[in-house]
Amino acid sequence: QEDVMSGYVRLLRRQVEQAFRSSRMVAVCQYNSMPDEDVVTMRHYLRKHNIEVKFVLNEIVRPVLEQSKYRNLLPLFVCRNILLVSPETRALEMLRVLKGIPQVNLLGACIDDTILSRRGVENFAQLPSLEASQGQMVGALALLPSQTSSLLQRGPSLLTALLDEHIRRLRDTGAPGKPPQEQG
Repeated sequence: QEDVMSGYVRLLRRQVEQAFRSSRMVAVCQYNSMPDEDVVTMRHYLRKHNIEVKFVLNEIVRPVLEQSKYRNLLPLFVCRNILLVSPETRALEMLRVLKGIPQVNLLGACIDDTILSRRGVENFAQLPSLEASQGQMVGALALLPSQTSSLLQRGPSLLTALLDEHIRRLRDTGAPGKPPQEQG
C-alpha cells in the first residue's frame, strides 16, 4: 500500500515539475470552495485562452519548489491553492476571468521565469504585446535611415544651390573670369 502511495506521490510531483517546465506562465491562486458547476465554468473560460487549471496539494508542490528555481514561490503555498498554467503569457485574459470569480484570488505568478506579485502581474498585463512593441520598433528604425538620408543630402543640396547662385551672379555681371566685386 505504501509503495503505491509513494509511486503516486512521485507521479504527481513529476506532473507539477512538468507544468512549471513547460509553461511560460504559472499563476498561484488561493482557492476557496465553490460549486462544481462554477469550477467547470471557470475552467471553460480559462481554457478558451489556453490556460489550464491544476488543483494541487501543498504536500506535493512544496518539495518540488524547494529544489527548483521557483523556491521563492513557497510562501504562497500555505492554504488551498490552484495553479493556472499556460504555454503563453496570457496574464490579461487570466485577470479578466478571475475578476468574476471571488472564490479564486491571485497570489502571484511566474511569467517567463520572472516571479511577480499580484500587482506585478497586473502591471505586466498592461504592457503592449510583443508583436505591437516589435512593430513600433520597426517603424522607428525604418524612419531613421530616411532621416539620415535627408540630412546627408541637405549639405550637397545647399552647396549646389550656393554654386548655382554664384554662377548666376557671375553671368549677370558679365565678367566670366572674375568674381563680382563686393559693394561696400
